[in-house]
Amino acid sequence: MYDVFMSRAEGFPDVKISEIIKNTSSGIDLAPSHLDLVGVDPYLYTIENRAAVLKEALGDVVDRYDYILIDTPPSMGQFVINGLYAADRIVITLDSGTFALNGILALTTIFADMKEDLGKEIRADMAIVTRWGESEPGCQVPHEEKNDIFSVLRNIFYKPSELTPEEKKADEDRRREHERRLAMLGEIQARFPSVHTVPFSPAVYESQKHGLPISHFAPDSSAGVAYRSITDEVMRWS
Repeated sequence: MYDVFMSRAEGFPDVKISEIIKNTSSGIDLAPSHLDLVGVDPYLYTIENRAAVLKEALGDVVDRYDYILIDTPPSMGQFVINGLYAADRIVITLDSGTFALNGILALTTIFADMKEDLGKEIRADMAIVTRWGESEPGCQVPHEEKNDIFSVLRNIFYKPSELTPEEKKADEDRRREHERRLAMLGEIQARFPSVHTVPFSPAVYESQKHGLPISHFAPDSSAGVAYRSITDEVMRWS
């Protein structure tokens, strides 16, 4: 992608995106990137119609594929603007941390600027909140009291041990974190037409280590099932 973007800069060879596409074992064609790509951003500011570089490059292959996924970097800059300008639909990914809502506000500003400067209306169609759930260390929801016969008998004959101050504090911290996440999710749901949560799962990191998407490495994991649901919805988009 470095070569594709730099084709617009003076003195660099003309490289079409079709020349760099690689087939992968997952069946998904890939237009690979490289660390050199970070050096492209300054050049883009010297190019006319710089927001449309990616859109014009994709014109070379757009008729080949049913879906083209554009993965933009997390930092704000010309690559994000190029991705937004080229896309027909927009999916925003967020983690479940404290600063997720700040990221939404920053994107909203970019959407407004693009409408003013480029005349394109930008709206996100879906938000995906990753690392969500009770299995993430330090973020478990307090255990619910069980009402099965064994739990009832145990509570009758065995007096539960008193929690230590440290355990009480940890329990309260977990409760507050759970409430924060629910409040955050409510705000996200109010801003986006479709919101999905993807549970925290070690299978995600294992799939990355093996260089395979979660759909191929661990499709039945909690994260794999969540991404299947997301995929089903995306494939219904016209």
